[in-house]
Amino acid sequence: MTEKTIRPFHLAFPVDDLEAARTFYKGLLGCGEGRSSADWVDFDFYGHQIVAHLAPEEIGTAKTSAVDGHGVPCRHFGLVMDMENWQEAADRLTGAGVEFVIEPYIRFKGEPGEQATMFFTDPAGNAIELKAFRNLDQLFAK
Repeated sequence: MTEKTIRPFHLAFPVDDLEAARTFYKGLLGCGEGRSSADWVDFDFYGHQIVAHLAPEEIGTAKTSAVDGHGVPCRHFGLVMDMENWQEAADRLTGAGVEFVIEPYIRFKGEPGEQATMFFTDPAGNAIELKAFRNLDQLFAK
C-alpha cells in the first residue's frame, strides 16, 4: 500500500514500570506525553503515537538476527530521521550513558542505501532503532 502522505503509525508495547517508561521516553528521548491511565501512557514519538502498557508478564529479551556482524533484535521499532537529528540523538544517548545494543555507526558507506543506525533498549527491554539516510530516496534501495 502506498500513500503520498505519510500517516503517523500507532504502536503499543509492554513495560513493567510506567514511571521508568516516562523517564525514558519523556526525559531521555524528549517525547511528549498524551493521555494516560494507571495502566498505560501515550507518547508522541516524533509525531507517531506509541503506547506503553503496564504488562510485566509480557516483557522479555528479544531474539536476534545476524546483520552486518551484529545481533539485531528481531522485534524492534524505530524511526528514520535526518542525519543532523540522528547525530544529535546519538550524542545525547551516548552522553547519558545509554548502553547500546549496537553502537551508532554508518552501514553501506559509499553504497546505495548508506545509512546511520543505532540500537538500544528502553528500561523494559523493548528494542529501538534510530536510523538516518544521507539520501532519503535511498530508503528502499537494493
